[in-house]
Amino acid sequence: MSDILQRDAHVLSFVTIHPWAIAPEWLGPIASVLARHAAGLAADENGIAAALVKRRNLPQPTGGGVAVIPVYGVIAPRAGMLTEMSGGTSFERLSEQLAQAMSDPKVSTIVFDVDSPGGSVAGATEFFAQVRTARATKPIIAHAQYTMASAAYWFASAATKVYASPSAMVGSVGVYTIHNDLSDALKALGVKRTYIAAGKYKAEGNETGPLSEDAHAHVKATVSAAHQTFMRDIAAGRGVPIGDVRNGFGEGRLVTADDALAGQMIDAIQTLDTTIARACAGETDATDRAADALPAPPAPLADDTMQEPSPATIQDRRRAYDRQSAELALLSL
Repeated sequence: MSDILQRDAHVLSFVTIHPWAIAPEWLGPIASVLARHAAGLAADENGIAAALVKRRNLPQPTGGGVAVIPVYGVIAPRAGMLTEMSGGTSFERLSEQLAQAMSDPKVSTIVFDVDSPGGSVAGATEFFAQVRTARATKPIIAHAQYTMASAAYWFASAATKVYASPSAMVGSVGVYTIHNDLSDALKALGVKRTYIAAGKYKAEGNETGPLSEDAHAHVKATVSAAHQTFMRDIAAGRGVPIGDVRNGFGEGRLVTADDALAGQMIDAIQTLDTTIARACAGETDATDRAADALPAPPAPLADDTMQEPSPATIQDRRRAYDRQSAELALLSL
């Protein structure tokens, strides 16, 4: 099997196992391409290779104490074919770039330049926690230029400030997954596939037929649990009641910058150039909406307001910085 087809098979498995926090317009086409492979249809390797976008997310040069981290395309763990096709990135790459900016004494402010439809739920809450911890030490700005959807908004909500360009679209706060019933496609190919499994649910939800009621309920529960984590994190990051996130914040839809501002999803509408210029001028208060160095709190039992931790003191920020530096040193061994 070629390298391209191996990556194709890996992504197919990943797409079907993990729920997605991505704009609905993206997952459908991705599912269609991968469904063809699962059905046994020949892949056009030349076509796939031609479709790969060679753009990479590389940190933009820093200046004035500002590090700009691009976040483009689909975000998913372990960048591969899927992220290459979208010009996207991985949570691991973003995590590494954030850690580098945090440990660089020349960097005083970090700006995420976001143009992403979102991505996988896997890795999203972990990166959210990293951003929320980091903002206790240095101001972090997430800027929508021009799409900040789903998993992209998930981690951005942990930033010190969230801005959007005037024409940006923000939100798509929701989670979903897919199931391909390929029985007709397999029949047309003369393929009769049989699963032989041990374990009551081991083969449930396979692609040779529709989901059973029991399998559908299980998948729905998984998606709902991920959605609850998504809303909990946003509530903690933005300092609002989780009920406001559930009943507002677009309810799964992308909204305009004006509506996002009215709904407390962002803090201001301005261009990316303005954001960077103001950051270089030191106009971001390091203690503004600062969180402590702890991960996001557990989900509340009711729609109570998620109380934002007190602004971090200089000593708190220093301890967070020292602890993170020590962790990075251990990870590098």
